[in-house]
Order: sequence, then structure tokens, then C-alpha cells
Amino acid sequence: MDTQVADTLLGSLIDGRYRIRGRVARGGMATVYTATDERLERTVAVKIIHPTQAPEARARMAGFVERFTDEAKTIARLTHPNVVAVYDQGSHAGLPYLVMEYVRGRTLRDVLAERRRLTPEEALAIAEQMLAAIAAAHRAGLVHRDVKPENVLVAEAPTGGTTSLVDSVVKVADFGLARAVEASAEEENGNQLMATVAYVAPELVTQGHADPRTDVYSAGIVLFEMLTGRVPYDGDRPVEVAWQHVDRDVPAPSTLVPALPRVLDALVARATRRDPAARPADAGALLTEVQAARDELSDANSHTAVLRQMGDETAVIAQPTMVVAAVRPAERPAWARLPEGGGGQRTHRRRAVEDEGLGARLAGLRTRVMGSPRGRLAVAAAAVVLGLVAAVGGWWVGVGRYTVAPQLMSLSKAEAEAQATRGGFVLRYAEPRYDEKIPKDTVLGQDPVSATRIVKGGTITLTLSLGPERLPVPDVVGKDFELARAELADAKLAPVKGSSRYDDALPAGVVLATDPKVGTVVKPGTKVTVILSKGRAPVSVPNLVGKSLTDARTILGQLGLTPVETYKDSDKPRDEILGQSPADGTGVEKGAQVKLDVSKGPAQVPVPRVVDLPCQQAKQVLESQGFPVNIQLNPNGVARFQNPGENTPVPPGTTVTVTCL
Repeated sequence: MDTQVADTLLGSLIDGRYRIRGRVARGGMATVYTATDERLERTVAVKIIHPTQAPEARARMAGFVERFTDEAKTIARLTHPNVVAVYDQGSHAGLPYLVMEYVRGRTLRDVLAERRRLTPEEALAIAEQMLAAIAAAHRAGLVHRDVKPENVLVAEAPTGGTTSLVDSVVKVADFGLARAVEASAEEENGNQLMATVAYVAPELVTQGHADPRTDVYSAGIVLFEMLTGRVPYDGDRPVEVAWQHVDRDVPAPSTLVPALPRVLDALVARATRRDPAARPADAGALLTEVQAARDELSDANSHTAVLRQMGDETAVIAQPTMVVAAVRPAERPAWARLPEGGGGQRTHRRRAVEDEGLGARLAGLRTRVMGSPRGRLAVAAAAVVLGLVAAVGGWWVGVGRYTVAPQLMSLSKAEAEAQATRGGFVLRYAEPRYDEKIPKDTVLGQDPVSATRIVKGGTITLTLSLGPERLPVPDVVGKDFELARAELADAKLAPVKGSSRYDDALPAGVVLATDPKVGTVVKPGTKVTVILSKGRAPVSVPNLVGKSLTDARTILGQLGLTPVETYKDSDKPRDEILGQSPADGTGVEKGAQVKLDVSKGPAQVPVPRVVDLPCQQAKQVLESQGFPVNIQLNPNGVARFQNPGENTPVPPGTTVTVTCL
């Protein structure tokens, strides 16, 4: 017996405005309800994120809601008839929600479940509208990231009552929702793959990177499924399916449905190439190719077999395997027009009238012509002429209008433009890439590649080189190691934890320096050694300036530090400390060396001879040269002895004793 849990949101009023009426669908990220906007009295769709998608921590939840709000604002600016409009956003019971246009219809997934696969004209008509919506998002700088049948809504046709999907209105939903949820998943679980694996692009699996070409790949898989009734890969586990996109090329649809025209194989192959640079640059470029494919199939249909019975003669022209009719849908309202615009109704009616008149005239002509042998001969000749015209037309469609793409690889931008102009081609430029070997503004990618068949005057997409990529080492000094490591990794560098050393200014655990130094220009992937601070050293260097060498040695020895002495000339007394390194107050480890500048003392001068001079004259001579004089015995006598003796080198200011008799 099945047990169904009641949905507590049914009947509730959200934000004092939206009354929940019923549940439409429940997906992997959110549940969709129908609701009544009681303020504007209209039916809307309300998409509420599941509680499991919201991070548990309050701070992370706030960040998720902020990203969800930013994405909602971006989506709301998308105004396009094939985009599900976003009217409002908010939070209910802590869970973000979106208020969107309510589309009466089914998802493309529901259609495929019922029909299994679509005719080529239906698949291309739906693909056109789907790509028109995605192209509008790409022009606005938004990537969908989760293109799949569940996000494509097939609304009722404006004419109503038709079993063909060609006239249906297609709308794409959930722009930006996958990005908002994925950003939160990255914070909580690392680089978690949020895209649906059956439609995921290879670069999302290997690099986690998404750009407009990612949506192009997913749209190509959706087209493959519409044409064949299945996705290209399956497996027991999602990761197995995801890696098949990386390792294998998507098979041609005609290998599963042999009757499909080869132009559809080429279209799917272009959209699902594993190298993003080899795909159309965005959804707008793929839309152009889809429209060209429809035109080509319509041209081919103009040469299909006509099997008519004319009396006794039968004219037969062989018919191709599958026919895709040129479709002109009924006049649509402005909100539901296909990308190529309106105007089809008048053409459709005019063609209907012309067809009726033509049928009547042909019936009369048949009666007159087939009544005579000459007429029957003319019909046979006309059949031959028509066959020749069909053959020539088929040659032109299949061969004559094509040429080969020129070789533009390794040319400079100017050279490539000149050669393309001479050949009558139009150039488009994909996003440039860095390359270590190819100089800047040189062609390193070309689509289609040289010698490939291309329509005369067609478009060639070039990828130019940005030259070798070089990056400056970011300034992470003073930052916590984990933050510095993340910043270096974001800058495409490889952080490595190096040695640590004491520092008086920076606390333990923060970055003290890097090798290479901050600002050095390096290649991506360069190893950057991060040197961390150990904080302040345990021993503080004392102030030794002005102390004697003996005292300084004693103090340093008590602290476990080693003096290193250098004598210098000075007028300070001998062995007095003149300077020190490190400075006082600096933190060092035990056993560290402290360099001391020690005074040699003042320069010595010789004592002049004053013996045999009158005592007073001797005193004057010594004092004139800066020597203090000590007179002994008879101050008025003659100097007989002096100490220090004559020419003895002594420090300036030394007292000289003179003995007079």
C-alpha cells in the first residue's frame, strides 16, 4: 500500500500574495506549484527550492539566498517570447522561491515519453525556439548550465487542436537556477557536478567550467534525443555516463534511425564535439545552423518524387528516404512568434489559393494533352527535362554551392582576414586562448578546419592566441596560510608551505614572505614557496650601547647569546660599546649572535720634550697641546724630569708631571 505524505504548502499564502493551489511537479532541486496571485488575480507558477538544497549553516544559507536573488534579477531582465518569464522572488520559511509565468502545456520530457521520438520537422521546429531562448540568455551574459527536456516547456499551439508539434510554442525555464544551487554546493561539498549527466558537456566533467558552448553541447544532446528517442549514453552509475561524454564522440542519429537525412547527422556532430572550440560559439550560432538545415531539407523536398498516373503513361521521379516539409505556422500572437518572425499566415493562404487554381488548370491540361500522341510525347519529354532539372538542382544543393575552407592556421589575424576576404568568406572570432608556443594574435583554431567542405561565402570561426600566459605573484604577506593558499590557487599558481622563522611584527601562522617575491611575473602552475612567521622569538636582546665590553659579555652570557665584537675608531673610551645588531628589544632565539661595535679609544699623541726649559715655559708648551700639567718642587725652577717622557704616545688629555729644580 502506497503512503502519500500531505504537502503542507497546499492552500498556504506566500508573502501575503501567492495562494498555493496545487503541485505541478517535483524535481531534483525544487518543487513547482500553481498559485493565484491575489494582488493581480492571475495564475502563476511558484518554484520553491527543496530544503536539502539549502546549506545548513546560517551564514552559508544567507550567501545562497543572496546568490539566488542575484540570479533571479538577471533572469527577470530576459524578455523573450521563448523564455519563461520571472515575475518575483523571495524567501518562504527560509527557502528561496521564484514566481514565474504559468505555461499551459507539457515538458518536452512528457512529450518524448508519449511519442518516443519526433519527426525531423518537429525536432527542428522545437530546437529553433529552444535555441532562440538560450541565445537571448547568452547575449545577456547568462549561461543556462542545465539544458534538458525537463526544462523545455511545450505549450498549446495558438491555433489549438493540432497533433503536430511544429506549431507549438516552446519556452525554456530555470535559467540561472543551476548556477545559484551549484555555487552553494561548491562551498559545502567542493566542486559537485550539478548538471544532468545525460546532457552534461565534457568540460563540465573535467574542469567544472561552463560557458555558452556548454549549453550548445546540451542542446545538441536534446536534439539527438528528439530525433532518436534516446540519449547517446547510459550506465549503471551517473559518473560512468558523465565520463562517456569525455571519452566518446556522440554517434550519428542515422545510426539509430537510418531514414534520417545526413544533414541532421552533421548538425548534431557540430553541436556535440568534445572540444568546446570546435562547436558553434553560442546558441545564436547553432540557431543559424538549425535554420540552415531546415532550409536545406526544404530545398531537398522541392525535388522529391512526383508519382502521377496520366492515362496510360506513368512519370516517375525517385523519392528520397525521408521528406521534411517546409512549414509555415499560423499567425501567432507577439508572445508566441518563432524566431524568424510572423507573416506566415498570409503566405500560407496565398499558396492555398494558388494551389487550388493550379489543380484545376492542370486537370484541364491533362485532358487536352493526353488526348493526342503528340501531347503524350510532350509529357514524356517534359518528364525528362524535369528529371534533368532535378539532377542539376540536386548537384547544386549537394555539391555545386560548396567549396573548401582555406588554411588559416598559424597566420596572423591580419593575414587571415586578408586571405578570407580574397576567398569571399566571413570571419567570426571565438574566445581567444593562451598558448605557450603560438604568438599573440596568431590563429590557433579554425572551424571548419582547412580543406573541409563549406558553403561559398560561408562563415569561418577563428580562435586567436593570447600568447603565453603570465601572472604576477599576488600579495599574500600578512594573510593566514589557508587564505594565502586559496588566493595563490585562484591565481593558477601552486602554493607550497616552506620554512618558518621568528618575526617581531607578524603573529605565528601568517605569511612572512614568498619565493618568488610578491609581484614577480611567472607562468601559470609555478610553485610559490610560502614562508610563515613563528611569531616573536623567546629572547629579547638587551640595550648594550655605552656599556663596557666586559659588562656586555657578562649580560649576553647570562641570556645565552653569543657576542661577536668588531673594534672601531672612536673618541669614546676604549672597550666602550658603540652599537649593536640586532637592536635592543628584538626577539631572537637562544644561541643567536649579537654583533657589537667596540671603541678602540681616542687616537694617541706623542708628549713633547720640556726638560731643560724654565718650569713656567714647560707648562705653557704642554698645555698648548692639550696636556694637563702637574708641577712638582720648585715652580720657578728649571724642568729636570717629565712623566710620561718625551715622544711617548698617550691619549689626548693625559696629565704630564714635570719636576722642576
